[in-house]
Amino acid sequence: MKQILIFVLFAGLLCWLMFSPIYKHVLIVRQAVLQQEVDYLLEIGASGTYGYISEEMQEQSRQRLSRFGLLPAAIEFELATTSGLSASDPSSPLIRGTGLSLTMSYPYDGLFEIDRLLGLTPPSEDERIRAFGMKMSEYVP
Repeated sequence: MKQILIFVLFAGLLCWLMFSPIYKHVLIVRQAVLQQEVDYLLEIGASGTYGYISEEMQEQSRQRLSRFGLLPAAIEFELATTSGLSASDPSSPLIRGTGLSLTMSYPYDGLFEIDRLLGLTPPSEDERIRAFGMKMSEYVP
């Protein structure tokens, strides 16, 4: 009986040690891809050409991120401005000097379920990976 218990505990620990680096790398890559996309959207959206991040830009971003294995429907965007104006309206771009902030989020998608083998509590289903950025608009009418 002792041997079976030791085997089960050892097998669980071995499984966690084998797969722990893999899912952590997946988490790091997802975070990096989200942050890179936030920086890209802010660079384009706050440029002198646009002054906004439209729904079309957000959809194009979802398609780019889907090439990295993220589910487009699960990606959420949160836009805000320092002036309180809409940051996604192409008909009224933000003028130069207005702060434009973007937060993108994606669910953890069960990456930490293997941690249950060691008794660690994984993040809840509603917790998300987030990437944030802020840039001043350079648009001049």
